[in-house]
Amino acid sequence: MTLKRIIEHIKNALSGVEEDYTIGSIRKAIFYLSIPMILEMLMESLFAVVDIFFVGKLGVQAVATVGLTESVLTIVYSVAIGLSMAATAVVARRIGEKNREAASEAAFQAISICAVLAVVVGVLGLYFAKELLQLMGGEADLVENGYRYTQIIFAGNISIMLLFLINGVFRGAGNAVIAMRTLWLANGINILLDPLLIFGIGFFPELGLEGAAWATTIGRSIGVLYQLSVLLSGKAVINFRWEVMRFKWHTVQNILKIAIGGMGQFLIESASWIILMRIVSISGSVALAGFTIAIRLIIFALLPAMGFSNAAATLVGQNLGAGHPYRAEASAWKAAHYTAVFLGSCGLIFFLGGDWIIGWFNANPEVVSIGGRGLGIICLGYVFFAYGMVMSQSLNGAGDTRTPTIINICVLWLFQLPLAYILAHHFDLGANGVFIAIAVGHSVHAVVSSWIFNKGKWKLVKV
Repeated sequence: MTLKRIIEHIKNALSGVEEDYTIGSIRKAIFYLSIPMILEMLMESLFAVVDIFFVGKLGVQAVATVGLTESVLTIVYSVAIGLSMAATAVVARRIGEKNREAASEAAFQAISICAVLAVVVGVLGLYFAKELLQLMGGEADLVENGYRYTQIIFAGNISIMLLFLINGVFRGAGNAVIAMRTLWLANGINILLDPLLIFGIGFFPELGLEGAAWATTIGRSIGVLYQLSVLLSGKAVINFRWEVMRFKWHTVQNILKIAIGGMGQFLIESASWIILMRIVSISGSVALAGFTIAIRLIIFALLPAMGFSNAAATLVGQNLGAGHPYRAEASAWKAAHYTAVFLGSCGLIFFLGGDWIIGWFNANPEVVSIGGRGLGIICLGYVFFAYGMVMSQSLNGAGDTRTPTIINICVLWLFQLPLAYILAHHFDLGANGVFIAIAVGHSVHAVVSSWIFNKGKWKLVKV
């Protein structure tokens, strides 16, 4: 394929023109879906790194506060991701069946459920911010200086949850370009506001760590307003006319049935991250800061790779809806191979330049040492991460959220967490022990997920 042809395909992928992904070249389908999804996740990972870069200038305690808050928030995000996963699966299946009205109805029900849950979580987080930080092992000074950041983030979590969910709707419909534009808008504003509000540049007030929370809340809220404008415009595949904006208990039951498995799946994974963070926190704020920065960088590479896994989920769902199970299977494996090449390249960079990269974010020699070693260890399992991500997400795209949940329980809780604790404390490896457990655990997760996907029972799931 010539360079001119590649550029033409990229332009088409980013144009937002509707495509039927149940026919034609699978490679082209993956390319057209994954390009905007990769760019969407790239902006999300860029935000994560830029945000921690500016927060890192406030000191080790500020970084540790963000790490502890996000560990708790991962539980909240799990709810949003679970609902998003269900919305993607149901919408993709309805689109594959060529039933756009049913797809729009499912999207409306999912958004309504998410909004109610977000309000409840926001109220709880606002009133119990200090207790949450204390529960996570935060030192007294950290809790007192950082709880307002936690309050703001929790109070504004409705924008974060809806952003995840509605983008899942757009991806399920195959309209990945809208999801990409949303995150670029939301995170672009967030990145712009971060230094302005944290350091008080120009006429902006100097809010310190609280400024980072306000930047996130404002950016995500604007992103959600953009999403809603698209849904109400009537121009997208999914659109909210009065006929579909009615409560339908049967549709809600169907979404919740899938979402509960998805929530459980990510709650298990999120809880494992919280416990890992708790294990590291025993070693103090310096170890926690090194761990937090390293994990942000790991996520920096993993999020764009999720573009491939999200593309696989959409293709699996739509092709099952169209009655093409073997095309769905082939799409997942091709996406996994492409992801492995991408993550393998990222892993090589982290392995060779871990200390140097960590040093960009915090100059403390201990933080650099801990974070650099962590990058070098985790990236050794990066190729395995690729297959675990894509196979799990493909099962989710088929509507089988139960199987990945069971895999997460067995691998992450019964294997990875005990291994992390033993290595960190019984073998006195500290944060290095946790990094080793993450690399080994996710490699085992990939092998198990690939084996189960290959058995093919997911092809029989009804949504």
